[in-house]
Amino acid sequence: MKRKFSESFEALIEHVKGFILAAFVIIFVLGALVGYRYYKYTQDDPQFCISCHLMKNAYTEWEKGKHRDVVCQKCHQLSIFEKNQLLVAYVVKGHEPLSQTHGREKPWKACRKCHMDDISQGSVTMNKSYGHARHVFMQRIECKTCHKSALHYFRPNESACQGCHKDKGVHGIGMEAFSCLKCHSFSEKTPSMIPKDRCTKCHARIPRTGPMSSLLCHQCHKPHGKISPTSAACARECHKNEATVGQHGFHMQKGLDCMYCHKPHTWAVGQDSARGICSKCHTYKDPKLFIY
Repeated sequence: MKRKFSESFEALIEHVKGFILAAFVIIFVLGALVGYRYYKYTQDDPQFCISCHLMKNAYTEWEKGKHRDVVCQKCHQLSIFEKNQLLVAYVVKGHEPLSQTHGREKPWKACRKCHMDDISQGSVTMNKSYGHARHVFMQRIECKTCHKSALHYFRPNESACQGCHKDKGVHGIGMEAFSCLKCHSFSEKTPSMIPKDRCTKCHARIPRTGPMSSLLCHQCHKPHGKISPTSAACARECHKNEATVGQHGFHMQKGLDCMYCHKPHTWAVGQDSARGICSKCHTYKDPKLFIY
């Protein structure tokens, strides 16, 4: 009886083993497909993120922001170990806030993956964002040091500049409330952190032609120091030999400074202005004779 039962069982196994193998293959393939689809869902679909009740506000702001074409998982990533650790913590703590890095720390490390061109090229070619190149690529300052991160809004934190540049206060004459970025450009549209037209956008009446029009504004006006240049600064920094030219030395001995005759931003003393200036002290003389 035992031998007959064993032979029958072996015959049965031999008869159905093809079906069993086929069933295992089908289960394996279906499992692999389901697993792959679940993996893609967790790694590439932002809808997976909103399944967590904590993410609703962040998801809404992400849809409104500039990064809406970048899936959440591009910046927010977790290892297998971290995922399980977070799952266990959620099961244990429930709805209490959870300590995690994929939301607050890791996204900042992903910035360079997309913005490396903006960060590095300015330091090499000067034709892109020199401001970013200098701070991130050269000085290796982290993105989160200068940018705010409130719910996917990465606006620059204009108060962060003073953290490093403590001696760079904004200049006066009504400009104390200006932030650093009002004057310093981080755009790829200019290779300079202080574009020349940045000043003239507000100071529109400044002549664009004439003597010294080729100079940059901050060569005379020191935004973080003395904003209004003095005659002593003119003679000390650029016009060191003017005292020996024509009647300059004589007038300087009499106590007249440069800007008594040379009016800022026009500078040249023409015949019309000379009649009003020179006649205050002596009879009018042609200004052309002044330099002889």
